[in-house]
Amino acid sequence: MKTPDSRFYCPLISVGTITLDENESTHAVRVCRACAGDILQLSDGLGHYADAVIEVADAKACQVRVDTVIEAANPRPKVSLGIACLKDDALEEVVFHAAQTEIDKIIFLRTDFSQEPKNSDLKKTVRRAELKSLVSLKQSKKAWMTGIEGPVEFDKWLESYRGDLILCDIDGERQLDLSGSNGASANAAPTSITLLVGPEGGFSPREIEAIKSFKNGKVHLLNLGNTRLRARTAAIIALGKIL
Repeated sequence: MKTPDSRFYCPLISVGTITLDENESTHAVRVCRACAGDILQLSDGLGHYADAVIEVADAKACQVRVDTVIEAANPRPKVSLGIACLKDDALEEVVFHAAQTEIDKIIFLRTDFSQEPKNSDLKKTVRRAELKSLVSLKQSKKAWMTGIEGPVEFDKWLESYRGDLILCDIDGERQLDLSGSNGASANAAPTSITLLVGPEGGFSPREIEAIKSFKNGKVHLLNLGNTRLRARTAAIIALGKIL
């Protein structure tokens, strides 16, 4: 029996016989050429895995048998990315790369200098971002799928947010000590952390002041180096520094 080098998405993993949806069935049978008796690695994006044996290799409704459901050893990540709405396909590009890392969610923020198309509700962008996150879940073999939220007005989001913040700032530290954001003791619940990345040109002075004076959690300033970075680049480099 062979195992394709990919995970397959199954939102409801349980012991017994499961029928995969058409997209996953086609990927398994036509793309990976899996046959009856082969093993597929399933993931629900909610911290559960399973090795499933193909019983019926149907490209439209592949049936598999699950004997054991495995829970992920690590809890859902506490780090999220809040990024300003960008133009073109930049948000999708950020999601494609960022969602391969172990982060909880990506929030699209409407800021003073956001570059999204005018009068856009970003529904298509959000939907495509969700699909990118799903692809990243399977490709990276993570336990938890990165959620997509927004677009939301930055001021409203900041007002309701509870947790720590990381702002990319030229006056920040090159390396951050986030140990205090993971709970003061073994019994303390980890604190949510959101990395904030502005649009091209950055957050407005007003928004920067609001972030630095935030009272519902700690505020960390992170220096990304001496060169000017595109917003999409800054997001990935910053995640690499804190994860």
